[in-house]
Formats: sequence, structure tokens, C-alpha cells
Amino acid sequence: MTNKTAAPVVVWFRKDLRLDDNAALAAAADTGRPVIPLYIREPEAAGTGPLGAAQAWWLHHALASLARDLEKAGSPLVLRSGAAAGVLRKFVPETGADTLYWNRRHDPAGISIDKEIKRVFKAEGLDVHSFSGQLLHDPTRLLTGEKKPYRVYTPFWKALEREGEPPEPIEAPKHIKAPTKAPPSEMLDDWKFLPVKPDWAASFKDIWAPGEAAARQRLDDFVDGAIAGYKVDRDHPALDATCRMSPYLALGEISPARIWHATRGLKAPADDVIHFRKELAWREFCHHLHFHFPALAEKNWNERFDDFPWEKAGKHFRLWTQGMTGYPIVDAGMRQLWKHGWMHNRVRMITASFLIKHLMIDWRHGEKWFRDTLVDADAASNPANWQWVAGSGADASPFFRIFNPILQGEKFDPDGTYVRAFVPELEHLDAAFIHKPFDAPAGVLKEANIELGTTYPKPIVDHAKAREGALAAYKSLKNA
Repeated sequence: MTNKTAAPVVVWFRKDLRLDDNAALAAAADTGRPVIPLYIREPEAAGTGPLGAAQAWWLHHALASLARDLEKAGSPLVLRSGAAAGVLRKFVPETGADTLYWNRRHDPAGISIDKEIKRVFKAEGLDVHSFSGQLLHDPTRLLTGEKKPYRVYTPFWKALEREGEPPEPIEAPKHIKAPTKAPPSEMLDDWKFLPVKPDWAASFKDIWAPGEAAARQRLDDFVDGAIAGYKVDRDHPALDATCRMSPYLALGEISPARIWHATRGLKAPADDVIHFRKELAWREFCHHLHFHFPALAEKNWNERFDDFPWEKAGKHFRLWTQGMTGYPIVDAGMRQLWKHGWMHNRVRMITASFLIKHLMIDWRHGEKWFRDTLVDADAASNPANWQWVAGSGADASPFFRIFNPILQGEKFDPDGTYVRAFVPELEHLDAAFIHKPFDAPAGVLKEANIELGTTYPKPIVDHAKAREGALAAYKSLKNA
């Protein structure tokens, strides 16, 4: 019979690829027993791996970084593939372990898998311990006075505030005791997460450095600098004024509590700090919605939108994905997405609104495209934000709020710096026309070496007519 004082403990990593503020890892290390870190490449349907090809690129580098950190701490990371229950049923006896630790996940597929594993393992006399810390709140407990989930953000934020400050983040273990013999591991390169021929992610490394250390450095840089002015500057895509922590949060290379903790006691204006915290809380709200409404990516939160007269996702959708709509701020955003696997938040709203309300294409097509092309793809935030723009979601922006891509560009990228960075065809166009080249005089276009319809597309839809059509469709839905 296994000696419980000597038997190893298995720590199953999921979307918590860090040593810092990792409750499961810290608890396992505190036992003084050998710790075996394990990552399982589960089937896609399990919802625990990368949500798309761009995030697969990130996951490869995040796992490589985690492996280096664990090796340095004392115990190497083991990689295995397959359905989690089957892998663990073989892996635990193979290692002589009698205890399994993990941090709770809150996605519907993950919850179902974890419940069954816990049931089976406990029935066989094995210890299973799960821990919180992936979110600032517990979706099972933070409920309204009627014990129902929150459907509106502001009351959710107030309830989160009433919970008080989250617990202090847990420091990373200084040493992790290794097993006498490390179990064999699959090779990360064999998982083929990195694109080749062509390497469409070649430009990702220009702005991204996956890994826990890079996450902490980016956070430190942000709270020491750009958080001052965040409330206003965050809306301007040409400025490096946002924290860009979303990819690290998506795979758990940093915890939300660590980010929250970093905002305490800052000299930055209180309004900027509060606004930043509210953005972190918005992510929590998205996860709250997803937990209580698992079909968030497939079904309208507001069922009244089920009969909306969407257009087919044909040529216009393809041009939108390519950044060839003829509206510079939209095209810049879509090209930034392809080049860097990320898009500025303000421009995400503009591009999403354009797809839904100018092209009249179902938000679910856009959500799937973003899911595959974003390094920060998130099963909760993606659909919640798309439904917010569409007007079909919880606490959503009204459908009749239709972003004018020209005015949005002129307001938030007035000199066209952002557009010029990602739409080089317009690099030499006068700032007065950078967001509306279709209105520029022939001489201005010629001087900028632009030929509409050849070097840069003409608008694929007329803004005013598209707006009228969208409002008419919405009115017919209201009167139905």
C-alpha cells in the first residue's frame, strides 16, 4: 500500500500556467511531498486548450515558459494528451500518487469533466482537492438578493465591491520537491501548435512575449506608467495606453488577484485606477454570464433577436476579415488582428458594430473569427462582448447605437496614426481624409498615390444607407 507521507501529489495545470498565486501548486508544495506538475492536452470540445489557431501559438510558448520555471523550481512539467479522465486514470497509478490538486475552472465543459473525475477518484479512495483563484468572485455565490445571477453590470460591480478586497496573492513556492523518477512526457513540439509554411504568426513576436515573467513585467510597466491617464487614453488606439494583460489572463499566466493587488496604493489618479478595476470586473461579469448561461456563444441572451433578418456571411464577410471594407478604421483593426493576434478594445467595438449593423451579418460569425485569430480568445469574454455590441446580450448596448466608422476614426485617431500603421496604402493621405478617402478630391488622392478601387477599396456599403437598413430591420423585429 502506498505510504501517504511519501506518495507524490499530482498538480493538474489547466488555464493557470503560472507559479505565482497558484493555490493548487502552493498547497501541493506545502505538503512537503514530491509534486508532479501535469498538463493535459484535452480534446477541443473540453474547452480547456486553445480556442483557436492564434491562441495555440501563445499556448506553445506559455507551456515552454512554464516548463522552464517548474524545472528551475525543482520539478519538471509532464505533458500528456487525451480525455482528462482517461489520462488521469492511467497517470496517477503510474506515478504512485494518491492525491490530485487543481484550480477550479468555471467553463461549462470543464465543470462537467471535473465533477466526474472528482466523483470517480473519491470512490476509489484517492484524494482530490480543488481551489479557487481563477476569478475574483465565485459565480456560485455572488448572486442577487433573490439568489439569481446578475444580468446587469453595475449591480454586479457594486456586489463585487461589497465583497471587499480579494485575498492577498500567494507567492510562488521557492522550491518544489521532485519525484524520485519523473514520469515520461510527450514533446511539446509534437503537438504542432506553431504554424509553418506559411508562418502567419511571424509578426506576433514583435509585440508579444508569452510567459509568467513577461506578464509580471508588463503589469509593472503599466502600473508605473500608462495607468495614469487610462480612463481617457485607453480609447485611442495609436497610444500604448492599455495594459495588454488579456492574453496572459486568458491562459492564466497571471491571476486577476495579482493584477488587482498591483493597483493598490498607486499615485495615479483614483479615477484612472477605478476605471481600470472596472474593466477587470467586466471580465468577471462576462465569466459570471457564461457560468449561468453556458450557451452564450451559440444563443442570443435576449431571445427576441432569434428572428433577426441576418444577411448571409458571403463576400462582405470575407472582405471584413481581410480588412478590405473601404473604411480605414475598420480595415486597420482587422489587419492589426491578423498581424498581431490582437486588436485595440475601442476598435474591436467599431469592427464588431460594422459587421453586425452595416453588413447585417450575425454576430456569431464575427465571434468565431475573433475566437480563431485572437491570442487572448476567451470563451466567456468573446461571446459576451459580441452580444453586447449586437444588442442581444446582458446589459447590452442598444442595437440602434450604430458606430459611425468615419466619426469614430476622427475622434479616436484624429491624425490617422493608427490607420497609417496598419493600412500602408493610405500612409501619405492628408489627415483630413484619412478616415474618408472616398471623399478626398482627385488631386489629393493622386498626390497620395491612391486609386480607389485599385490600390485601396471603395466602401463596400454606404454608411447612411446601411444605417437606415439596420434600423429598419430592428424596427421590424420590435413590431413583430
